[in-house]
Amino acid sequence: MADADDVRRLALALPHVVEIDSEGFDFRVAGKGFVWSYPERTPGRPRVIRTDVAVLYVGDEAEKQALLLGEPERFFTTPTYDGLPLVMLRLARVGVDRLAELVTDAWRMRAPASLVDDLDAGADPVSPI
Repeated sequence: MADADDVRRLALALPHVVEIDSEGFDFRVAGKGFVWSYPERTPGRPRVIRTDVAVLYVGDEAEKQALLLGEPERFFTTPTYDGLPLVMLRLARVGVDRLAELVTDAWRMRAPASLVDDLDAGADPVSPI
């Protein structure tokens, strides 16, 4: 099963990714976040950065709902994320191959078209190994 180190390795293998200094992990391409640690908020308590849960950009509500309904053991959301194209992923419940697919898809949706074209033209997809 996957962990925060896998997220970091997979994200940094993609072109032009920057890791933002944080308590957990936070990755961006062209200034846009595509995967980061879940900042869990409980009313009346300080937020807790959960490195066992990744927040992923998914593009739109349809994709979000498909993941939430199709794989509820892996994906979840909270009212804070209502209306946003983001899902939370329980890393311990996903394999590295699937995580590579999810991180790469999130990157593709946030990266400028020229970077996506460059990746498609010659770079290998992110290898989980």
